[in-house]
Amino acid sequence: MQTPSSLFYSAQHLWAKPLADGTWEAGITDYAQDLLGDIVFVDAPAIGSALIAGQPCGLVESVKTGSDLHALVNGEVTAINQDVIDTPEQINDHPYKAWIFKFKSSDTDIENKLLSAEVYKALTDNA
Repeated sequence: MQTPSSLFYSAQHLWAKPLADGTWEAGITDYAQDLLGDIVFVDAPAIGSALIAGQPCGLVESVKTGSDLHALVNGEVTAINQDVIDTPEQINDHPYKAWIFKFKSSDTDIENKLLSAEVYKALTDNA
């Protein structure tokens, strides 16, 4: 499984990537997409909706099961990736390029609230 060191992670198998404008991209990890199997549907959070850390904010469905997306931190959704909504299998093909939504965090010190690649990899290796 790939776990890029440039990204941050949650225990609920989402990744986050900081962008130059202060927002973040979020998607599901390679580990999660592998467990889910062929992804057939993505329900992203609505633009402008509030994110509450750890609370469900969207849904990813595969041929096997559905899985909630849990907010990484507190904040607000600023964009969704319509390409991924329209062709969700992109997540299986390129999980770290197929971001699902962008958000602006209302939390400070966000990097310390998320997991590093090393910690996330240890978590998934022991699962």
